[in-house]
Amino acid sequence: MKPTDLFNDFQAKISEALRNSPAKDIEKNVRSMMTQGFSKLDLVTREEFDVQSQVLARTRARLEELEARVQALESRSAGGSDTPVSG
Repeated sequence: MKPTDLFNDFQAKISEALRNSPAKDIEKNVRSMMTQGFSKLDLVTREEFDVQSQVLARTRARLEELEARVQALESRSAGGSDTPVSG
């Protein structure tokens, strides 16, 4: 018997033993319990998180633009009159 045949046979037997073992049932049960636990938590998917991060970045950029415009308007207004502009 060739070493590769011996290895393949050994791998097949190990895979079969794992499929028929209680470890597979334990894995299914643990996975089910974790899924139930996660569903009770208020979690978001990675995709939802990324979308909200992009929205936040655009909102911050827009806020910075608006702050700059307000500052420019206040500067113009303060330079054109004697009354101070309150913020």
